Amino acid sequence: MQVILLDKVVNLGNLGEIVKVKDGYARNFLIPQGRARRATEANKAEFEARRAELEKAAAAKLAESQSQAEKLAGTTVKLTQKAGVDGRLFGSVTNYDIAEELNKLGYKVAKAQVRMPSGPIKHVGDSTVSVALHTDVAVDINVTVYGETA
Repeated sequence: MQVILLDKVVNLGNLGEIVKVKDGYARNFLIPQGRARRATEANKAEFEARRAELEKAAAAKLAESQSQAEKLAGTTVKLTQKAGVDGRLFGSVTNYDIAEELNKLGYKVAKAQVRMPSGPIKHVGDSTVSVALHTDVAVDINVTVYGETA
């Protein structure tokens, strides 16, 4: 199926590009999320009429993400979890825990935006985690996990 992208999609294309994707990806993800429309003649004409408005909205979204990234850069999230005497956690620190703590600190971050390249944190100590605020904007934050003996 051919679709017109209404937003930048990672590994697919930029705003306004007409790309060919699998039917299920378009029907189940891109179109319901408002990131694409079917590439019919009517939709192409409508897109060209709204192109400037969509580009302006995308630029505003990028600028907002960049300003939030500047505030978020260098932030340290401190979490306390139950741990054994050897420093291993009972359980782990996940992207949900980090997103919740960032929301308590006043940053609006969703769980899906927290990227943990080496998986959940399972040891007491410092770690670096990436927060993807936009497809073009990612910022690294520090996560410090303190152990609490049972």
